[in-house]
Amino acid sequence: MRILHLVLSPRMSGAEMLVRDLALYQQRAGETVAVAALMPAHADFAPLRAQLAAAGVACSFPPRAQRPLARLWHLHGVMRRWRPDIVFAHATIPAFYARALPSRVPVVYVMHSAVNDFQRDLFRWTERLLSRRARAVVGVAESNVHDYLAEVGPHPRLTVIPNGVDTSRIGLPAIAPPEDSSLLLQIGRYDAVKNQLHTVRAFHALLQQVPQARLALYGVFEDAAYYGKVRALVAQLGLIDRVSINGTSDNVPALLAQASVFAMPSASEAHSIAFLEALASGIPVVASAIPAFAFARGHAAVQLVDCADSGAYAQALARALAQPRAVRPLDGLTLQDTARRYQAIAHEVLGVA
Repeated sequence: MRILHLVLSPRMSGAEMLVRDLALYQQRAGETVAVAALMPAHADFAPLRAQLAAAGVACSFPPRAQRPLARLWHLHGVMRRWRPDIVFAHATIPAFYARALPSRVPVVYVMHSAVNDFQRDLFRWTERLLSRRARAVVGVAESNVHDYLAEVGPHPRLTVIPNGVDTSRIGLPAIAPPEDSSLLLQIGRYDAVKNQLHTVRAFHALLQQVPQARLALYGVFEDAAYYGKVRALVAQLGLIDRVSINGTSDNVPALLAQASVFAMPSASEAHSIAFLEALASGIPVVASAIPAFAFARGHAAVQLVDCADSGAYAQALARALAQPRAVRPLDGLTLQDTARRYQAIAHEVLGVA
């Protein structure tokens, strides 16, 4: 089977990380896999592209930003060159372009968004027009499917495939705490929905109890204004020597192994890869009490709290610093589980027994 994964812009973010993992898994399983994009790759994607190339996964990314018609022409060229049997279009805009082409190649639309894309009139009406051009519509979370049904309507092949994590890549470190047992870690793009400001405020309160604590933030610089607010708050609270504000990292397992607590105060998520990686690593987790994280409630060393309450958030972080790493069940949430479900969708769409 020849598989093409289509993304908007390759970067170190959730949807693209899933595409990287799926492409590597499928290529190892004997499929012929390519990854294409409508926009140029971010610089932080270079290590991931190297991993894909080393495994024999072809990549086709435009060298510069293009206008909509030029993007469509670029995708037309990719389709002619690679002649895929099936296209997995990851996220709404790539799915629009894939279905706008006059092609018989079946398209599977994969919804990754943590928000309801179809609240935008343009997106809602475009999706209603193109809906039946998708041979299947996949949500990474139940919320995606709920939004689709409410805003667009039913689809004959609408399903949920949760994201999965490559547990062999994450691994479970020794249960003993890291050498520096007071390092807090948050991974996520700099955007208001990720709530780094909540973490900084809670960390400031935590220092009253754990004065040696440190905080490390990592993520894509998506919203420059919000990133500026994070830096400004760190300076305002006198935390410059206690908080490191970083870009992306291509070695999340190492970050998780070095840290003591993982924080994820997101206002909304679909099915976060970073959250799954943290669970797989065994690190104590403090996250927001949102539906996307509810499945982890009751897991060892996982606290779901109101992260807008700085005091409650700080107390949860303090408790987490005293907790050891834990072995957690991830049944149905491994990369193997996810890849098998994508394979089943492909076989169903293509009529393969």
